[in-house]
Amino acid sequence: MRFVKRENLKTGMRLARPIYNKNGVLLYERNSKLTRQGIESIRNFGLIGIFILEPAEPVPPMTQADLEFERFQTMCVFSIREELDKILQTRRVSRIQMITANIIKNYGHLDKKISFIQNLRSKEDYIYKHSLNVAILCAMITHVMNIKVDEQMETVQAALVHDIGKLTVMDIIESEKPSLDEKMRLEIAEVGGFDMIDIAFSSAPNVKRICVQARKALASLNTGEDINAMRMGNGARVLAVAETYDRMTAVQFEKEPTSEVAVLKYFLDNPRVFDSRVVNALIKSINILVPGVSVELNTGEKALVLSANEQNVLQPTILMFGDNSIVDLADREMYEDLEIKDIMKTMDNRHVMDINLLKQSGIKVEEPEYVEIPII
Repeated sequence: MRFVKRENLKTGMRLARPIYNKNGVLLYERNSKLTRQGIESIRNFGLIGIFILEPAEPVPPMTQADLEFERFQTMCVFSIREELDKILQTRRVSRIQMITANIIKNYGHLDKKISFIQNLRSKEDYIYKHSLNVAILCAMITHVMNIKVDEQMETVQAALVHDIGKLTVMDIIESEKPSLDEKMRLEIAEVGGFDMIDIAFSSAPNVKRICVQARKALASLNTGEDINAMRMGNGARVLAVAETYDRMTAVQFEKEPTSEVAVLKYFLDNPRVFDSRVVNALIKSINILVPGVSVELNTGEKALVLSANEQNVLQPTILMFGDNSIVDLADREMYEDLEIKDIMKTMDNRHVMDINLLKQSGIKVEEPEYVEIPII
């Protein structure tokens, strides 16, 4: 599998992932071959490129939940783009409540974890995809924390609009080494965004409050400002965690994403800003170190997660690939110097899974129901 920019796409290339339109209608199935019309559609959608299979490469497995997540993301990104652009122009909300309700309906009442799949982003669509993912994470976290419905709605709405000011400075979004002038422009843009939110959500002042408090909390990581006197609400605490998790693990063409394991360690190292209750709710919402996931250790060795650790997600029981030994990372007396460094990923940022090896080792685990690969 490899990523191919849209200008380098050629007819006959096979798709590694499906393509949906803004209404969620499947346009091109996995394993289908690109046509001239397909390439033109990809350009019209504004995609910077797609993942392509090598000539003899088998189609990677995807569950129905994976496909639904991808479809939902595609539909919502189009809606969010239209809504944020309208707020920029009119300072009024139009469909924000409907978008929020849709996200909560799909991801704010789950009784199980999901595989949180990150799509590739460009500078042009970064804000829209980021806003959606942060909103989905907020919906799941607030559900696990049993936060009341009104506050859940306000938190998800805040997630959708928290970065709206950055849309006015798209040329410096996610610049790896912003200049002093760019930092000042970004600061002004963010403040201007909060002013827009204040006007657009005049009947729901908590939305702006959540955005402002979350930003101040994250800024204190660099300034050292004491945020205890801020009296942060649950919504701001949730937004701070969700925003940071998505931003650090985002897949961008310009740079590598941070490992989920590294992000969790970052949260745990900064409990003053990242509330442990919220971090635990995040861990209970998404699949990270679950049975079947392949990992890399700090020694350079590779291993397979046999069983998760509900008390400490970073210390599961693993099967070492080198000598087939079983290691319980929770036994710190025996393995105090051994820890998981990263999760092994496929080219399109999915976890490398090996359920068959688990079964061969006599480990019982719920096996994913993969969608049958279409024959094209």
